[in-house]
Amino acid sequence: MRRDEIADMVAFVAVAEEGSFTRAAKKLGMSQSALSQIVRRLEERLELRLLSRTTRSVAPTQVGEELLSTMGPMLRQLETSVAELSERKQKPEGTIRITSVEHAVRRYLIPALAKLLPDNPGVKVEIEVDYGLRDIVASRFDAGVRLGEQVEKDMIGVRLSPPIKMAIVASPAYFASNPAPKHPRDLKDHRCLNLRMPTSGTFYEWRLAKQKKAVHVRLEGQAAFNSLGPIRDAALEGLGIANLPLDEVEDLLEKKRLVRVLEDWSEDLPPYYLYYPNRRHASSAFRLFVEAVRYRG
Repeated sequence: MRRDEIADMVAFVAVAEEGSFTRAAKKLGMSQSALSQIVRRLEERLELRLLSRTTRSVAPTQVGEELLSTMGPMLRQLETSVAELSERKQKPEGTIRITSVEHAVRRYLIPALAKLLPDNPGVKVEIEVDYGLRDIVASRFDAGVRLGEQVEKDMIGVRLSPPIKMAIVASPAYFASNPAPKHPRDLKDHRCLNLRMPTSGTFYEWRLAKQKKAVHVRLEGQAAFNSLGPIRDAALEGLGIANLPLDEVEDLLEKKRLVRVLEDWSEDLPPYYLYYPNRRHASSAFRLFVEAVRYRG
């Protein structure tokens, strides 16, 4: 059924139920003459007389009653459904699917959800931890979280964090049998714990910088992992040197379970960004989520 045919049916049902063109026109917010023309057009298209008109009243014919008994409930159900959707827009509801790297989940998304979800029981969030560069549209995610430099230019980006401070660390036991590196070139003589990137298949490069001199290297080692948690655990076990977000190891440094080296060469990584395609008609739940995770520092 075309849009104009639905509009004609709405006009007919209004007149039949109100029993008056005047009251129906007022209900629909149009002139009585315009409403009369719509009903006449419907009767001509169906080649059926749907309403009996007198100077005092309007009533459906037998065939009009049959049409009213079918269309009336259908249109009321449609009206109810639209009202419910409108109410849902006002009351955030729905499931939001996010792909994100592990560190951003732990340090930024979960704290934001702790504030968002208790007051919005209709909002659900599913997070898939992944270091690959996913096509969020093809994979049916609502948004992704990656470092700003990894976000495609055609995506909308919302900053999620400050720059990510990094720390090169190893256990005291490791340095008891291996001299601490004094310069980035010394790292090639050490067992370095690497993060394997699933999209490229390569190790994530270590970024070091001092007085505007930058050194970006991919180092070798006996152990590599696909997430940061095991890298931190391996460093604690003395398996090698790790390059990790500072906030992941600060407590371990304070407890002297890890030792930091090359601190003057540490280079911050770019901030995390939440990214998503243009969503002109985004749900209220998604808009609420975006505001909850937005960086305000």
